[in-house]
Amino acid sequence: MRIGIVCYPTFGGSGVVATELGMALADKGHEVHFITYNQPVRLDFISHNLHFHEVALEEYPLFQYQPYELALSTKMVEIVSRHNLEVLHVHYAIPHAYAAYMAKKMLKDEGIKVKVVTTLHGTDITLVGSHPTYKTAVEFSINKSDEVTAVSASLKEDTLRLFNIEKDIKVVYNFIDGSKYEVAHQEECKRSALAEEGEKILTHISNFRPVKRVLDVVQIFNKVQKEIPSKLLMVGDGPERSKAEQLVRELGISDKVIFLGNSNEVAKLLCYSDIFLLPSETESFGLAALEAMAANTVVISSNTGGLPEVNIHGETGFLSDLGDVNDMAKNAVAILKDDAKLLKMKQKAKEHTKLFSLEKVLPQYESIYKACF
Repeated sequence: MRIGIVCYPTFGGSGVVATELGMALADKGHEVHFITYNQPVRLDFISHNLHFHEVALEEYPLFQYQPYELALSTKMVEIVSRHNLEVLHVHYAIPHAYAAYMAKKMLKDEGIKVKVVTTLHGTDITLVGSHPTYKTAVEFSINKSDEVTAVSASLKEDTLRLFNIEKDIKVVYNFIDGSKYEVAHQEECKRSALAEEGEKILTHISNFRPVKRVLDVVQIFNKVQKEIPSKLLMVGDGPERSKAEQLVRELGISDKVIFLGNSNEVAKLLCYSDIFLLPSETESFGLAALEAMAANTVVISSNTGGLPEVNIHGETGFLSDLGDVNDMAKNAVAILKDDAKLLKMKQKAKEHTKLFSLEKVLPQYESIYKACF
């Protein structure tokens, strides 16, 4: 098939999943065209089956803010027409599904048919979409899509609760390519580069937005390091990073916390880790937790959104109520004090990720594309 993929080209979960999906589809022989304003961060190669088309934003004095939806829908029309695309798979309802609908209508006037598959990832529904300013547009975009998917049962429930949805929403979980984490562990993992002998390593990876509660991450670690010799790796960047760095200084643990910024070497960084901390306010799925589990890392997380569908309490890690840093720290300490228990939970975490393998999820999307016709 000839498929266009529209996503945010960033380090966030939706962009990562969309990019990995596109590369996997290309590997299977499909012709895939990414349409977005920058090359996706995980898109590390271009081939005869894999293409990238940049949405350029022109500066017009008439507009205080440049109309991205207009530029995006116009680019979709161009690429669908030029490459005879059959499906536009858009990730995020706003602005992508909205722009795809406009492109579809423009193409119809030219006698060209294209189907739109919309994947809901979370904040387009729970934060942006439910806002009165955007709610009508989100609802319209979902209902006008040919097929709709959500990355967790929790997100599907939220969507049906917040909007009047006429379309059937299929749950297709996010996925990972487990082979990438196997390679990382087969290579020598030099923990000594980041921690002293006998120290445990805790890790947090996110875009450091307020919803990720990175200050909770620091507070949890501060409690843990008082009982267990340990280091904390903070991977990512965003608006809350400076606050987290300030809290680290105030707590006097600067020598135990390492801020690494954004990285494409997630698998290699996770190979160092014993525990992954994810105390998020909400996670529609929790891709970062799944990546950690694939790297043999135990997850300590909040019990919000889709996280209970990924992190199984008492088996792959532990779930705590939102904001309960004491309980999260207590669970982390209990695991880290018992090497046998830590190893067993790491193994269970790794085993559980097989349910979310690329091999299981990719055929689901291929079936959805075919169902459009």
